[in-house]
Amino acid sequence: MIRNIGRFVTITLTILTLLYVSFQSNETIDLSKYSTEGLDLNYTVSNIAAVNENESELWDSDFEFSPYLGKSFVGFKEALAFKESGGDYSSVNTYGYLGKYQFGSETLKLIGIHNPEKFLKSPKLQEKAFIANSARNKWILRRDIKNFVGKRINGIIITESGMLAAAHLAGPGSVKKYLRSYGLDNFADGYGTTVHYYMKRFSGYDTSFVKANRKAKAI
Repeated sequence: MIRNIGRFVTITLTILTLLYVSFQSNETIDLSKYSTEGLDLNYTVSNIAAVNENESELWDSDFEFSPYLGKSFVGFKEALAFKESGGDYSSVNTYGYLGKYQFGSETLKLIGIHNPEKFLKSPKLQEKAFIANSARNKWILRRDIKNFVGKRINGIIITESGMLAAAHLAGPGSVKKYLRSYGLDNFADGYGTTVHYYMKRFSGYDTSFVKANRKAKAI
């Protein structure tokens, strides 16, 4: 009997305590009663001048920022240039190919450039040469673009950008041979790079910017 009374009292006290706490939880604390006056307060604050100095060093350094150009035409030509020369306008390879896009002297003559030294020193002329050569190649390949784009050859889907890239590498004639032999005639340059490789690596870019032009000239 005494044990039962003890348990009853304990449970009753517990319930009363919980009810008291729940009713007291809505009280608002008056912060005006509290103050930091007279206390020694220490803060850790960043050295703004040092931060600004470091930031200046970052932006003044030789870091190169490469925005993602996606499958745009600019993305196409910059990706091709990087493969050809690392994007270096002054590059001359062991076979004598020139500039950012590695043009041969005979190809330059076809688009109106007869001074290789002037060409190598002019980034603007090199960009014009790339556009002109692409336009000329697109005109030469116009029927093959119509007949083969979207078809699968040697496991890759043929695209216009892949064809133009391969034409830049090996000439439009080699691209025609590759397509019309369904991949059996696969030209390779002096470094072993093939038409098939360029077709695959540079597929799917938007080259609609390039207008087919039989008589395209850079100057």
